[in-house]
Amino acid sequence: MTTIVWFRQDLRLSDHPAFSAALDNATEHDPCIIPVYILDEGPAPLGGAARWWLHHSLSALTKDLATRGSRLILRRGNPEIVITALLQETGATSVYWNRRFDPTGIHQDQAIKTQLKARGIDAQSFPGNFLHEPWRVLNRKAESFRVFTPYWKALIAAGIDVPPLPPLPNALPPVPSNIASTPLETLGLLPDIPWDRAFPEHWQPGEHGAWEGLAAFLPKIESYAEGRNALDGQGVSRLSPHLRFGEITPRQISAELFARYPHPLEVPGVEHFLRELGWREFGAYLLYHDPLSETEPLNPRFAAFPWRDAPNDLRAWQRGETGIPVVDAAMRALWTTGWMHNRARMIVASFLTKNLLIDWRCGADWFMDTLVDADLASNTAGWQWTAGTGADAAPFFRIFNPILQAEKFDPQGDFIRQWLPELARADTKTLFAPWQATDSALSKAGIRLGETYPEPIVDLAASRRRALDAFAQIKAGVVHEPPQ
Repeated sequence: MTTIVWFRQDLRLSDHPAFSAALDNATEHDPCIIPVYILDEGPAPLGGAARWWLHHSLSALTKDLATRGSRLILRRGNPEIVITALLQETGATSVYWNRRFDPTGIHQDQAIKTQLKARGIDAQSFPGNFLHEPWRVLNRKAESFRVFTPYWKALIAAGIDVPPLPPLPNALPPVPSNIASTPLETLGLLPDIPWDRAFPEHWQPGEHGAWEGLAAFLPKIESYAEGRNALDGQGVSRLSPHLRFGEITPRQISAELFARYPHPLEVPGVEHFLRELGWREFGAYLLYHDPLSETEPLNPRFAAFPWRDAPNDLRAWQRGETGIPVVDAAMRALWTTGWMHNRARMIVASFLTKNLLIDWRCGADWFMDTLVDADLASNTAGWQWTAGTGADAAPFFRIFNPILQAEKFDPQGDFIRQWLPELARADTKTLFAPWQATDSALSKAGIRLGETYPEPIVDLAASRRRALDAFAQIKAGVVHEPPQ
């Protein structure tokens, strides 16, 4: 019996239901399990930063399999075509994989499973990357939740202490040498221009890197409730890219916390962190039940919202050249490291969608290209939440004041100084709002607005009023031309 195990968003060897099932079903006589990853450049290709992560995660998985006597077969193309070719090459009678819940993944799963079963192939999919799959958590009317808090309560009731599967054995069946694999370097996942040169300083992709990251975070978890909002990122786990690529699972993290704390939901920091895992699940849940939310507002009123077409403002936001220091620092950190703190994501998203009145989809697209943890469900849910267009969203009239956010979550200005060295000599008051500073304070800090650092591209107070006026149009059902 030969089984193809199709890796996708599950680049690990522990708690891997598809691989475990393949091992359980293998015959005693010459069992053959072929681990396969297919780079699909179809309708939803990965962004540049995620491609960097994928390259190194595949490299790590390749090494992990090799230490167990197996090999990872790499291919590129349409998965339906590639899997058909692999079946002919290998004589495999089974294909196993862990499920995805994004619209493309669901459609692909259904099409491939139908095709394989029609050919008499044993095609099975498994729950691999969430505590509970989206169709298993419903309200009393058997309908999906649209608000997080009741969803979280239902998730807890369903059980968040879900035991993970054990690691795979140290020895795996060898992959026949005549099955060719595309060299990783030829997949073209790394950029031609080395904009990623700082990434290795911040990340170790792969299953081992995920567990090292969790181990480094656990001593800080009890202070997570207070420390998670600090913009320096020292109080958070930074596990999001590892979760995105399935190098560690929520089940494993939850099991680790329940093993350490008899009642983790009663420990504020631990409960807050588990709740963040719940938000990740909720994002996938929303996209599963409302697949159009990838491109359309969940709140239908916002379908007619008067967003501005302002490419110069969008470009300034992308480059970290808005003249608003906390926004610019966050955007430059994103470009350099491929990651952004969650509080910073809310600040820059609020600024783009409300102060600049630019469509949330423009920001979501930029994040999908520049984040190493770029995940369609989490990204869409986060942007719709901040823009006020989604389920359980922050109300549109909640507009973050970036000056107050910096004062509260970067009180010494260390985060801004790190990423905006041109402002490093400024006192904190000048640092947070240099356009409000005196000529003397600017001169002392060596700041020349419009030369060494930009003037603000928008007036915060006036743009807030503009956003509220646009929202009033939506509430009244009378939408005018987009404001300038």
